[in-house]
Amino acid sequence: MSLLSLKNMKTSIGQYHVLHDISIEVPEGGVFVLLGRNGAGKSTTLRSIMGLWSPSPGSVTFRSEDLTGLHTAEIAKRGIAFVPEDMGIFGGLTVAENMVLATADGSFDKDRLRWIYDLFPALEKFWDKPAGALSGGQKQMLSVARAIIEPRELILIDEPTKGLAPAIVDNMAEAFRQISDRSTILLVEQNFEFAKSLGRDMAVIEDGRIAHAGTMADFAADQDLQDRLLSLSA
Repeated sequence: MSLLSLKNMKTSIGQYHVLHDISIEVPEGGVFVLLGRNGAGKSTTLRSIMGLWSPSPGSVTFRSEDLTGLHTAEIAKRGIAFVPEDMGIFGGLTVAENMVLATADGSFDKDRLRWIYDLFPALEKFWDKPAGALSGGQKQMLSVARAIIEPRELILIDEPTKGLAPAIVDNMAEAFRQISDRSTILLVEQNFEFAKSLGRDMAVIEDGRIAHAGTMADFAADQDLQDRLLSLSA
């Protein structure tokens, strides 16, 4: 049974029809990757799932519950977290204060916080420093850490490697592997090598529609399909 199901989802932003008929099934566990060219509708799909844009018609179902029409805060309470492309951190607050804002009651589970420190050691080092003083990679670590400071069943992550140095990308990949042992990840990513190393299942969005869906292993083995849908050489 799918953890998340999108059925015939359409999303318009003003007069622009961005998503035309999106249907995907995200199984529980592991990493599901959404691929596609710039402007294809990947980020809009994540934002529609979170209720930041309102899909209509169509449906978003999470563990058999229809989320369509719910406010973002209500969707988050179901156990879904969102890491936006712009990271969304508060630069004037410390790392610790950013993390507190992501909790339900302002307190941390010590074992879970230690796990996050092991994933992202820089956060422990700069715990009392302003988040705005962090490097780009460290800010991305903080954005991901906020999403997992409390147990979540599903984490939506938008373009986490954008602008990051290769060493940071490698560290992020290892962190995502460990996170996906505890939570399902729905990942939007342009870096195909990063996506290929993590994804179990995948779909390609093209012009607001699903152009292909299947396993990452099959897609990674089909160079012609990659070139046609992504215009890349993997």
